[in-house]
Amino acid sequence: MGYKVAVVGATGNVGREILNILAERGFPADEVVALASRRSLGTEISYGDRVLKCKALEHYDFSDTDICLMSAGSAISKEYSPKIGAAGCVVIDNSSCFRYDNDVPLIVPEVNPDAITGFTKKNIIANPNCSTAQLVVALKPLHDAAKIKRVVVATYQSVSGAGKDAMDELFNQTRAIYVNDSAEPEKFPKRIAFNVIPHIDVFMEDGFTKEEWKMTVETKKILDPAIELTATCVRVPVFVGHSEAVNVEFENPISADQARDILREAPGILVIDKREPGGYITPFEATGEDATYISRIREDKTVKNGLAFWCVSDNLRKGAALNAIQIAEVLVNRKLVQPKKKAA
Repeated sequence: MGYKVAVVGATGNVGREILNILAERGFPADEVVALASRRSLGTEISYGDRVLKCKALEHYDFSDTDICLMSAGSAISKEYSPKIGAAGCVVIDNSSCFRYDNDVPLIVPEVNPDAITGFTKKNIIANPNCSTAQLVVALKPLHDAAKIKRVVVATYQSVSGAGKDAMDELFNQTRAIYVNDSAEPEKFPKRIAFNVIPHIDVFMEDGFTKEEWKMTVETKKILDPAIELTATCVRVPVFVGHSEAVNVEFENPISADQARDILREAPGILVIDKREPGGYITPFEATGEDATYISRIREDKTVKNGLAFWCVSDNLRKGAALNAIQIAEVLVNRKLVQPKKKAA
C-alpha cells in the first residue's frame, strides 16, 4: 500500500514544483492532496498527467495522511505544523520556522541523512534555506576529505527565491525599461531589473542580513558546528537558479585536482570544469535540473590549504522542492514512516 501525501501551499512556486517532482520521481503515493488557503479552494493544479483541485488547509483532517510537504511560509507553518504532527502525520517544512529548533532535524539527504531519526520528537523535519542546501552538498565531501575551517561565500540569488510576486516584478520592470515606462520597485527595496541588490531578508544588529545569518547557522547545524562561515547574499536579475562564489580554508592540504576528483564521486553533484570559455555552468543551464553543479575549482593561494569554486543549482528544486521529497524518500526507504491502514 502506498502513502497518502498532502502538499500545503500547492498553488505557490515551490508547491507546484513539489507536485511536479513527486510525479517525476514516482514517489510511492496512493493519494496526493493539494492544499492551500480558502481563496484557492477549487483551483486546479497539475500532478503528473492528472489534475488536482485544491482543498482548504483550514478544514483538512490529517489523521489519515502520512506525510505533509509544507510550503506555505513561516506563519502558516508555525500555526499548523505542530497540529499536523500531533495528528500523526510527518511534516517536512520548507519554511524557516523550525530550522533552529533543537528538537527538529534540519536535513539535506546527501549530507546528514542519519540525523533524520530525531523527527519523532515533534513529527517535524526542516528543509534548509535554498542557498544553504546547495552549499552544504558541495562542502560535505570536501569536509570529509580535508576538514573545513572557514568558508567565505558570496551568493547570486534569483528572484524566484522571493516568490511569484518577485518574478513578476523582474518581468514587468524589464518590459517597462524597454518601452521607457516607469520601473518603480514594489517587492524589492531597489529596482531589480538590470541591477543587483546586496540585501536579502531583514538587516540584523551586526550589519548582516538574516539570509546571511541563516547560511551560517544552518551550515553549522547540518555539517559541523566548528566551521566558521561568513556570507554576503545578493539578489540578481535571474528568474531561477542560485549561484555562489565559495572560498574554503581547510585544516589539511587538498589540491584542486584532488577536490575535483572527490566532487565527481559525490552524491548530488555534477562537476563541469573546463578552463575555457563556456566551460562552466550558469543558472540558465541549471534550471530544471536536480544536480548541484560545481565549476571553476582552483587553489586559493592567499591562505594555507585554500580552494575556490563556483556552485550553481536550481533553487526551486534542490533548494526547496526536491530536497523535501528526498527527505520523504529517506523516511520511506528507511521505513521510518508506515502507510496508515485505511478504514474498511
